[in-house]
Amino acid sequence: MSGSSAYAGQTSGGGPAAAASAPVSASAPKTPPPIIDVGTTSIRCHVYDKSASIRGSSSLLQVSLLYPQPGYVEIDPEDLWKGFVTVVKGAVQDSGLQMCQMESLGISTQRATFITWDRNTGKPFHNFITWQDLRAAELVRSWNRSCAMKTVHGVMKMLHFLTRQKRFLAASLVVFTTQHVSLRLVWALNNIPQAVEDSSCYFGTIDTWLLYKLTKVCVLCDHQMCWSGFLCSLLSIPLSILPSVQNTSHKFGTCDPSIFGVPIPVMSVMADQQAAMFGECCFDIGDVKITIGTGTFMDINTGNKPHTSVAGLYPLVGWKIGADVVYLAEGNAAGTGAAIKWAQDLELFSDVKETEAIATSVEDSDGVYFVPSFSGLQAPLNDPKACASFMGLKPSTTKRHLVRAILESIAFRNKQLFEVMLRETRIPITKIRADGGVCTNNFIMQLTADLLGRKIERPSHFDMSCLGAAFVAGLGTGYWRNQEELKKLLTTDQHFLPRRSKADWDKGGPYRGVLQSWERALQRSMHWYSQL
Repeated sequence: MSGSSAYAGQTSGGGPAAAASAPVSASAPKTPPPIIDVGTTSIRCHVYDKSASIRGSSSLLQVSLLYPQPGYVEIDPEDLWKGFVTVVKGAVQDSGLQMCQMESLGISTQRATFITWDRNTGKPFHNFITWQDLRAAELVRSWNRSCAMKTVHGVMKMLHFLTRQKRFLAASLVVFTTQHVSLRLVWALNNIPQAVEDSSCYFGTIDTWLLYKLTKVCVLCDHQMCWSGFLCSLLSIPLSILPSVQNTSHKFGTCDPSIFGVPIPVMSVMADQQAAMFGECCFDIGDVKITIGTGTFMDINTGNKPHTSVAGLYPLVGWKIGADVVYLAEGNAAGTGAAIKWAQDLELFSDVKETEAIATSVEDSDGVYFVPSFSGLQAPLNDPKACASFMGLKPSTTKRHLVRAILESIAFRNKQLFEVMLRETRIPITKIRADGGVCTNNFIMQLTADLLGRKIERPSHFDMSCLGAAFVAGLGTGYWRNQEELKKLLTTDQHFLPRRSKADWDKGGPYRGVLQSWERALQRSMHWYSQL
C-alpha cells in the first residue's frame, strides 16, 4: 500500500474534491505546520520556520514499552495518545504562536506497529503490538513451511522459468517475518474472533489510529494502490477491517476542535523512514539514507519502479504526491538502539555520549564480538529466533572492550546491508545521508564510512522524520514551493570520509579478519530459540 492510510467513517464536507491536491491560494500561509514524530521510544513535535529551522519544540523522551511475556513488545494506546496531544500543545506554545495560527498538521510515525479497536466505541481490543514483537514467530515458522507457501513458491518458480522475469523469482523466495504486520495481525484476530464476526473491528497502524482519534471523518481511497486481495484471502484477513489507501500529501480531515481548541487540517501523514528520506532531500535515483536509531534502516531511491529483491531487501512506496510515485528499496537491522540502552542499563557506561570515548580508549575489542539480535536477525540472514550474544570473552576483557564491540557491530550491520543493496539494485550511489540519534556517535559514523568506502553526510539536526513530514505538509499548503527550494534548506553538520579506499579494506584492511570472526558469531547465534 502507499505511505498513508485512514478509515472511512462519518461523512464530512470534504467530498470528492478532498481526493485531489488542494489548490494553493495566491497568498501562501505564513505560519508553519506543527509536525509530530511518533517513534518507538519517543514522541517529538517541532514547529519549523521558513528556513526549516526549529522555531518551537516539545518532546516526550520515553514512550514506555511493555513486555508482558518473553518476546512480546507493546505500547499502551492511552499513554501514546496523551503524549501525542501534550507534545503538540507544548511545541506550539514554545514557538510563541497560538493554536489558531496553525493552518495544517503533519504526522510521521513508526511503521508496522498496529492496533485493532471497536469501530462503534473506539475502545482498543489490545495494546499496540510493536514492530519488535516476536509473538508470531511460531506462526511465521508454520506458514513458511506450509503447503500453501510451497505451492505459491512452486507456481512463482514456474512463471519465472517461463518468463525469466525477476519479479517472479523474487516472489518465489518471499517468506513471512515477524516484522511484517500480516501474521501478527492474524495472531491478534485469532484472539478477538467476536470482533471480526460482528464486523465491529478496525485495524490500523499508529498513523491510522491517530487519524481516527483526531478526525473521525471520511476520506476517499486512491485506487491506484491498494491492499493485496490475494494475501488477505490467503491469511483470512477480512478486507472490511482495513483502512483505505491515500496519497502522502492529502487533506486527511480536520482535527476535532475539542482536542486543540480549533479545527486543524491534517495535510501529511508519512511512515518514519519515508519521511526521513524526504527530509534528507533524497529525491534522486541512487540517493541513500541511513537512519540509525532504535533500529537501523537503509533506504535507496529506486525511482518510479519498485525493486524486486531476491536477497532480503523489500520495496516500499516512498511517497505519492499527485500522480508522481517514488519507490524505495530498504534493508533494516532491528535492535540498534535497544543494544545501546541494554548496555547502559547494565552500567557499562552512564551516559550514551561517553561511548565514543570509551570505544576509542582501546585499540580493538580484544577479540570480543557482539551479535545485536534482541529482535532476531533481519536481511540478509532473516532469522527471528537468533539470540543476542557476546562471543570471545576472556579474562582480559573489560567494559571498554564490550562497549567497542557493541558499537562495531552496528557498523558491521551497516556494511552488510549496504553490500546487499549494491548487489541487488545495481544502482550507482549518488549520495549517502545519515540521521537518527545513534548517528551522533562519531566512532560508528567513521567506521561505517571506512567499511563502505564512501563519504557519508550527517545533517545539522537529526529529526529528519519530522522535517520530511513538514516538507510534505508545507508543499501541500504552499509554505514551500518545490523540491529545489527544499534542497537549498538542507544543512550538513559533518562529512565522514573513508580513511582508506574500500578496495584496500577488502584486500586486507584492519577489519577484514574482525568482520570474518563477527560473521561466524552471527552464524552461531542463529536458530537459538526453539520457542518464544
